[in-house]
Amino acid sequence: MRTTLALLLAAPLLVSAAPSYQSRVAAVLAKTPLIDGHNDWAETLVDKAGDARWTMDLTKLDPKQYNTDITRLRAGRVGGQFWSVYVSANLPGPQQVEATLEQIALMKDIFRRYPNVFAQATTAADVRRIHAQGKIASMFGVEGGGQIDGSFAVLRAYRALGASYLTLTHSKTIDWADSATDNPQHGGLTKFGEAVVRELNRLGMLVDLSHVSEDTMIDAIRVSKAPVIFSHSSARGVDDSPRNVSDKVLKLVAANGGVVMVNYAPGYVSEARRRWDADRNAERGRYNAPPYGGLYIGQPDRAKAAMAEWERQHPRPVVTLSQVADHIEWIVKVAGIDHVGLGGDLDGTGGDLPEGLDGVDTYPALLAELMRRGWTDEMIAKLAGGNVLRVMEAAERVAAGMANVPPATATVAMLDGK
Repeated sequence: MRTTLALLLAAPLLVSAAPSYQSRVAAVLAKTPLIDGHNDWAETLVDKAGDARWTMDLTKLDPKQYNTDITRLRAGRVGGQFWSVYVSANLPGPQQVEATLEQIALMKDIFRRYPNVFAQATTAADVRRIHAQGKIASMFGVEGGGQIDGSFAVLRAYRALGASYLTLTHSKTIDWADSATDNPQHGGLTKFGEAVVRELNRLGMLVDLSHVSEDTMIDAIRVSKAPVIFSHSSARGVDDSPRNVSDKVLKLVAANGGVVMVNYAPGYVSEARRRWDADRNAERGRYNAPPYGGLYIGQPDRAKAAMAEWERQHPRPVVTLSQVADHIEWIVKVAGIDHVGLGGDLDGTGGDLPEGLDGVDTYPALLAELMRRGWTDEMIAKLAGGNVLRVMEAAERVAAGMANVPPATATVAMLDGK
């Protein structure tokens, strides 16, 4: 009886002695940098701050306008970030190149202005070293193959400036690759597109397959000698968006050694939200479909009132942190723990994010949720940054093995007859 009583009295002490999720997360991220695959801060600064972006204080920004600032990056224990340099796929090629260079220049200037916060990285060793210094290892991701304007010389210039990956397409199908969100024209990659993948391998740049069609995914994985990444995509088995990764492709990613970095955009997280978005867009067109159709064409007040009534009767589905965790676990179930990462797409969703994941300060909350589901510290470390560091190191080895391969010089016309 006394022994039982002693054990009961000691039980609260045993529970309190167990590390909290917060302390476990902190311990993991002290050793392994948390690396996010995709943040659109540069584009958002261009759109919202204009010329002030070059001089404004980035320590603390209005959370209603920005998902990112230095204070929240620190609170989120971010150790590495692929900063997206995105420009509209609708721009002519030369303008895409110019805008890409301007965004790279903006981020480099931010690194210069805040040298105790950011340091540029191009290799996995750089990331580890910078993280050990207590800074955020900063890399660039060029978010669209159109941004090279069909030129290998432009691609190499981006690499020389520090670009670490190229997303093969954005929202539009381009001359050499099909997009997930546009009508296919090539059945995946053309010969020039395959040459782009090989040149990325030679340069040590990661092949990013977010935004591309499934046929393009399959072609790129077939051609690439290095592991690929999806910088900001989720699981199609949970949400059937073409922007997500099917189980078929997840298995190919596992065989390739790549990593899928999970996106927070609500339409890619929740099937209910994806369908609600489609229904809302259809309803909006029903009220105001130029040039001739629409119930309330030319009557913006009536169209606005009708849309408000539709939204009142059809509340927007709530999307949560827990649902993002479901995508992570789905990818682990299909591809394995070595093939998942984080790519929140913060500052790239117009401020529309899942509850609990509304800024760069929320990564620890997501990791804690996975711990509550039984994840070990080793699993958390792989998700947070270990997996993408492994992919970076593999890409570096492939590039070293291609040191004697001459730079690509072909054009789309030469390879594809266009």
